[in-house]
Amino acid sequence: MPTKSGRAAAADTLHQAFLVNLIAEAESQLYEGGSYSEYSSSSASSRSSADSSSSSSDDEPLPQTSEAILETLGQLYSERYLNSRDEINKDGTQLHLLLHDYKFNRPEIFRSYLRIDPGCFDDLVRVLKDDPVFHNNSNNPQMPIDEQVAIALFRFGHYGNAASTLKVALWAGIGFGTVPLVTNRVLKATCSERFRKSALRWSSPQAKEAAKAWVQDASCPAWRDGWLMVDGTLVPLFMRPGFFGNTFFDRKSNYSLNVQVSPFPYIKVFLFM
Repeated sequence: MPTKSGRAAAADTLHQAFLVNLIAEAESQLYEGGSYSEYSSSSASSRSSADSSSSSSDDEPLPQTSEAILETLGQLYSERYLNSRDEINKDGTQLHLLLHDYKFNRPEIFRSYLRIDPGCFDDLVRVLKDDPVFHNNSNNPQMPIDEQVAIALFRFGHYGNAASTLKVALWAGIGFGTVPLVTNRVLKATCSERFRKSALRWSSPQAKEAAKAWVQDASCPAWRDGWLMVDGTLVPLFMRPGFFGNTFFDRKSNYSLNVQVSPFPYIKVFLFM
């Protein structure tokens, strides 16, 4: 079940309180109209004399509780946020340095941030730039695609608090809501059929036959038509995945992806198990 915001929870509470008070007030009015009509005229005259002796301020009816709740609901819906929002000073200096300085002059620093070489980063941006998810008809243009890819890769390469929305937004100098928005765009583009076909390609029958011949000549001839997966490295995830999360729990008590690669050259793709 999705988590409710404080504003939504307050609105639900006020709605319930309004309905309860509205029913109680209706029952009270119905009870007063039915019971007091049976009183005698003498009791009615005594009440009228007591009312006449009261102050003029008592003649004004007090606002009902349901009306007060409606006013509170109106104030709640008149503002977008329940709590006051203070501006947080931040800028994109670090992101600008990464893409315009470290990328060319200090590739080792660039790689430590995004876990990818500058050349591979440029290839990834070039492949993703034409994806429809990065283009819209809005009057507000999206941020440059290289910045979006850099922010997503920064999150993918970190875990825990370092990959949180707060820390990434402060590092990149963007709004908190922009962080998941950019990440989802990059994920959607990399999971598209177009990207998968351009990134993963199986070898042709001629290349496979040449590889089989090499295996037969350079190793055991019985291995000519075989293939083998070799265990590689574990890529830790910063949190438990939402779907089939328990299957990602490894022997080191972490949630991770296991990268495996084939030792034979006719299978040239990385498999994530």
